[in-house]
Amino acid sequence: MLGYLIPGFSATSKRKTIAAPKFYFFDVGIVNYLLKRKNIEQDSEVFGRAFEQLLMQEIIAYLGYSLSDEKISYWRTTSGYEVDCIVGQGRVAIEFKSSNEVKSRHTKGLKAFQEDFPHTKAIIVSMDKYRRALNDIEIMPANDFFADLWNGKII
Repeated sequence: MLGYLIPGFSATSKRKTIAAPKFYFFDVGIVNYLLKRKNIEQDSEVFGRAFEQLLMQEIIAYLGYSLSDEKISYWRTTSGYEVDCIVGQGRVAIEFKSSNEVKSRHTKGLKAFQEDFPHTKAIIVSMDKYRRALNDIEIMPANDFFADLWNGKII
């Protein structure tokens, strides 16, 4: 109950991937305590890491509570493309961006993943105010993502 190892997604043949697992603590509060984080400013790197931790925890909790046997992983290539959360064998790909407005450059990892898995449902969860689409990727405010996740609309 201390944390989770999220394996690297390696079911791609086009790109060389990094398979080392990522570790997420069970509670973002533990991370904040251990790193002596006090005031986390929204536009900081620390906020981005805490935002990713929170979203990943929520996905893990949803999978556990819904008794889903879907596995999650992350995808990172040696050339620098990355997607924070891959559900199953690439059915859903989710990127976490703590910015207030997702730009086209933020879609590069998901677009690269979609080249290998064209039927992937691609989502960026951000601090955007409104839901929208950008480069065939759904941009979702975090609160909308939480609601859709727990209503069974994401996974």
